[in-house]
Amino acid sequence: MELSLETYRLIVTYVGTRSDICALCRVSRRFRMAAERSLYNTIYAHNVSDTAERCALFARQPRIAAHVEALTISLGGDGPTMAEDVPEELWAAVAQALHNTTRLRFFNLDCAGDVPSAWILDDASFSLRTFHCDLRWDAHLVEFLNGQMELADLYISDYSEGDADGVSLSPGALPALSVLECTFSEAACALLPGRPISRLKTCFSNADVQKKRAEMANLINKISLSTGVLVALDIADSSYCEIFSLELLSAVVSLTRAMYNLRYLGTLVLPIDGPERLQFYGKLRRLAFLHTVEVDVTEWEPSPSVPAGVCALAGEMRLYCPSIQRVIFVNDFERTVVCVINGSPKVDYYSITDTTWREV
Repeated sequence: MELSLETYRLIVTYVGTRSDICALCRVSRRFRMAAERSLYNTIYAHNVSDTAERCALFARQPRIAAHVEALTISLGGDGPTMAEDVPEELWAAVAQALHNTTRLRFFNLDCAGDVPSAWILDDASFSLRTFHCDLRWDAHLVEFLNGQMELADLYISDYSEGDADGVSLSPGALPALSVLECTFSEAACALLPGRPISRLKTCFSNADVQKKRAEMANLINKISLSTGVLVALDIADSSYCEIFSLELLSAVVSLTRAMYNLRYLGTLVLPIDGPERLQFYGKLRRLAFLHTVEVDVTEWEPSPSVPAGVCALAGEMRLYCPSIQRVIFVNDFERTVVCVINGSPKVDYYSITDTTWREV
């Protein structure tokens, strides 16, 4: 007696190991369909050899490739996994695999060294929801993004408008984009207008303060042109400055939608002197629903002690901004997280801060 397809899938979920799932492929055609879907739904390739092996399989077997919904290719790291050591023929294999993974929804491509061209996407027909890539910003990538109607989460590491050979991002492209992470504010400025972006992580490109002020003004203007409600804003800087941070905070507060919706803001320099710090808190308190703030204390002498010093500073901040439940203190490259537990600030030694802006 044949069971329903959902029953076969349910049975597969209770099988403990991949070897046992592979064995189910030989039981019957129905079991094979359910087992292969489980085996190939999510694929991780952590180096050149892994990538070559999996892409060759998907190139040979379109039926199997069609089961892949999430694909991560990581060619970063040391030695033979460095991007400059990737053989050119591997990219052809990746392109063929992407042609066959017609149901792909989540695609991460992480490279070190030279950033490859996006020509590998030319024959892809999938519609992504999440796309994190180190691909070069060129005409191939722009054309691909122009066709992505369901993409909600995008990370791009490279951007230069002049590299796209005259191909422009269509005003109607990426209508579902709500989460954007990019290493250049110019990319954010190009993507923000007309799109429902609610979570943004980017970085100022200029070190010169005057140029950075112009960059900030342009970014704030483009944020105001987004159709989304700004919930999280994470802006990094190559050199943090107390005066500029106050200007940035003032600019963020001027965004009416941010005043009533922003829950995450970083990274700002926490002023050392009392009057400036009170001015900082006065601006911060206007963000009535702010939950998490990231502040830089690298220039503090002496550095706030852990845990007593950072907890005291977090408590002081909450006197003026009671909505804040988490403060991330940055000292050079070290981060200390203070969370409010039962009304008291306490150091959280186990928090992972890289994705906090996505989760609040």
